[in-house]
Amino acid sequence: MKFLYAAPAVLALSLAACGGSDDAPTAYCPDSFTVQDANRLTHFKPGAGRDPRDIAYEAALTGARTTCSVSRNQVNVTLLMRIEVNAGPSVESGQTRVPYFVRVLNGAGAVTQSAEFTADFRLSAANPRGSSQEELSLTLPRDSGGYRIAVGLKPTPAELDYNRRGRQ
Repeated sequence: MKFLYAAPAVLALSLAACGGSDDAPTAYCPDSFTVQDANRLTHFKPGAGRDPRDIAYEAALTGARTTCSVSRNQVNVTLLMRIEVNAGPSVESGQTRVPYFVRVLNGAGAVTQSAEFTADFRLSAANPRGSSQEELSLTLPRDSGGYRIAVGLKPTPAELDYNRRGRQ
């Protein structure tokens, strides 16, 4: 099993059935799901402040879909994720990097593959919003029924605590 990272593509999000030949009845296209508490992230400027004026950006994972194709011994999975970001009052001009993760879980729920990435945006007061479609390619064994793909943004422990408190 391996991950191949592809640059963000300008493709429409779609959900398609697994393809393949007629002799592929055991072919399976794994579902993706967003991990609880990892669908949004509020990032603050450096320092101790944690009120709304200190927010550098807010990001949300707004969609994740898989499509598959089947070859002789493997299922080729394309994972598409949409990440949206909004600048906060403390945004700094330049590159904004939003961390996210992808985990492949087997039928028992154990992580069999894991990778972390960043979605990059150019935010400023003049350009306060961004959207990115991230595309990843995964290869699973053809008899990989029961696998699922977990996705999410990757908050720090303090950001996770802030999310759980309802962002207030």
